[in-house]
Amino acid sequence: MRTDTLSRLAAAHGILPGFRNLSGAEILTGPDTQRALLRANGISVDSNAMIAEALAIYHAEAAAQVHPGEMIVACNAAAQLGIAEGWDWHLVPEGQTGIAAEGRSAGQITLPPLPAGVHNLTVTHSAQTEEIALFAAPVSVPQITDIAGQPRLWGLNAALYALHSARSAGIGDFDDLARTAEAIGPYGAGFLGINPVHNLGWADHTTISPYSPSHRGYLNSGHIALDQVPGLTAPQMARHPAHAAMLDYSSHGQQHRAALTATYARFLAMATPEAKATFATFRDTQGDALARFALYEALSERHGPDWHRWPADLHSPDSPATRAAAADLSDRIAFHMWLQWLADHQMAAAHTRAKAAGLPLGLYLDLAVGARRGAAETWCESGAVAQGVSLGAPPDHLSPAGQNWNLTAYSPRKLAAQRYGPLRQILRKVMRHAGILRIDHILGMNRSYWIPDDGSPGGYIRQPFAPLLAILAIEAQRAGTVMVGEDLGLVPDGFREAINARGILSYSVLQYEKDRHGKFRSASSLRLQSLACFATHDTPTMHGFLTGRDIDWWQRLGWVDKTEATKAHKRRASETTDLGGKTAQSFPAFRAHMHRALARAPAALVTVQLDDILGTIEAQNLPGTVDEHPNWRRRYEQSIEQLGQLDALTQTGQIMTESGRSPSETKDIS
Repeated sequence: MRTDTLSRLAAAHGILPGFRNLSGAEILTGPDTQRALLRANGISVDSNAMIAEALAIYHAEAAAQVHPGEMIVACNAAAQLGIAEGWDWHLVPEGQTGIAAEGRSAGQITLPPLPAGVHNLTVTHSAQTEEIALFAAPVSVPQITDIAGQPRLWGLNAALYALHSARSAGIGDFDDLARTAEAIGPYGAGFLGINPVHNLGWADHTTISPYSPSHRGYLNSGHIALDQVPGLTAPQMARHPAHAAMLDYSSHGQQHRAALTATYARFLAMATPEAKATFATFRDTQGDALARFALYEALSERHGPDWHRWPADLHSPDSPATRAAAADLSDRIAFHMWLQWLADHQMAAAHTRAKAAGLPLGLYLDLAVGARRGAAETWCESGAVAQGVSLGAPPDHLSPAGQNWNLTAYSPRKLAAQRYGPLRQILRKVMRHAGILRIDHILGMNRSYWIPDDGSPGGYIRQPFAPLLAILAIEAQRAGTVMVGEDLGLVPDGFREAINARGILSYSVLQYEKDRHGKFRSASSLRLQSLACFATHDTPTMHGFLTGRDIDWWQRLGWVDKTEATKAHKRRASETTDLGGKTAQSFPAFRAHMHRALARAPAALVTVQLDDILGTIEAQNLPGTVDEHPNWRRRYEQSIEQLGQLDALTQTGQIMTESGRSPSETKDIS
């Protein structure tokens, strides 16, 4: 009976009773996991009495609530809602204080056409008042034809950190990003995609993975181009040694941080009044959210990058001690605001230059699934995050051992109480300069896999899928951004149909496109509403796949023995033959064959990896490793200036153009 009470409480708060793994076996969510996930949502379950009390409170609140707390309608169209007869109602649009419509319900009310947003509908009867979050959302996110004027495009994906040019130093910067877009524009590319460029934390000198950010709503100052500061003359750039195959993040970070600090002093003393005014406007428009983030950055310089290790009275952004520290750190807070203004300015310039170079969608950016625990996002939004759990994934074809990402989860209960404000703010900031936004692990918007800190097995918790899709549509429409959802892994029934119905493209990786018999599907069978590619940052490159380089790494790391590796290489030889036929005997021929297959596929978007254009064998990242494999450290062998001289880029551009994937005004490069 007690277990039944716990299970009912867990179900009431969206904790799933179990799931089916990759082999179809049912994995049940046990009592320890249920308790851990309930605690993560702020529910006390330390005793049977507490569990019974929490369930009673839930049922009492549900019984007292006459109307749902959230409703969704289409924006810009009149809508009818079921509201109990005799209840008075009034509507206040988002961002306003005045009432836009009001009346008394006869069992149904008619609302006027509303702009996209989350509006406040208040309903009252006698002494009872209920607040309803009214999501007025576009039926669809922006489509490619809305922005580019044609339904099929291709683009190039590159690792920003790995780019280098004759002018840049250390890791790739935002000016390198713009120059790369300008270099590929003549070849018919419709967009340039990069890894996430979220903030990694000024005081964190060890994190290099772009998928382990400090705050997803702010930019990585390590990518700021020092010679592109508004209002200042450009300094001489120090050239990184051309022969260095691996990035030295430590050396670059130390020098770059010192240079940014010195440049800020120059800016205060010598910048033009116009530049200073532009910075002041940015500070004003970004408001309290930017100030809070900059405060975290300033505090982290004193106390370290993990706020859990700070003095206890600084754990809350709103504590008296934190407010006192803010007054003492005003100069450093201003500096960190300046960094974000500068990064934002350079990202805007890169997006503008990309479109001017003939890429109709400009930049294709990537939203990481979450932020590091103890970093800026969790401190700034501590009231919305789940406590004592980490985001991850159960075993699947991407990682047979399962994954613990050590990333922060948002509590659906807490997030809904804030009208999803923290998530909306992040989306809005990331979309500011994105023609396309890829949502990493979009499956997490339907259900999230949480791994408790107490050692209990992981379990799934249901997310408010419909409101989250509505929010994506609202923010995408405001930004004019095409949306792609990375939907790999254990996909719930009907999930892809749901995101496609909102106009969000699925994500198809040819290496994983197999039928139930384990045979590769033809590229001609790929979904129309998808972005297709051969490889990603987490998979073998095309050349690496052909040669089985990933299998070599498995053996080197002891994941498989020699016998298993030999069998895996034989399977890979069969797979490459299935994919490429006789072309599998030659990498250039195999590459051309696969790019031609992608070009002719029905998928709306196709992306080609710069690694594959360059013929690189090593992957950017090997999942399951940190330092055992040179993840996120490899520089491209060729500079940006050399891209236009690559026969493989010319050939790929011709293949894509012949299949109707290039903008109509693309110049003839034959």
